[in-house]
Amino acid sequence: MNSEKSENNQGLSKDKNKTVIQLIWGIALVLAGIGVFFRIPQVMPKIAKIEQFSGVMFFIRFCFYLIGILLIGGGSKKIYSNYSK
Repeated sequence: MNSEKSENNQGLSKDKNKTVIQLIWGIALVLAGIGVFFRIPQVMPKIAKIEQFSGVMFFIRFCFYLIGILLIGGGSKKIYSNYSK
């Protein structure tokens, strides 16, 4: 009987650790996405100086913004699903 309680408490502890880790991971994703948005204006002039990329600057800018949106969306989805449990 006592071992069942111990196993049950360990299961609850693992679930709680998992939710905390998922919450931290979601926050990290959102912060990384926000960081991408702040970094794009600083990096784009440096990329524009490279001759091979000068013709596809719109596509490169689009890809960077898409990465930022996906990071923020994935992180916010993790945070939302963590609180909806």
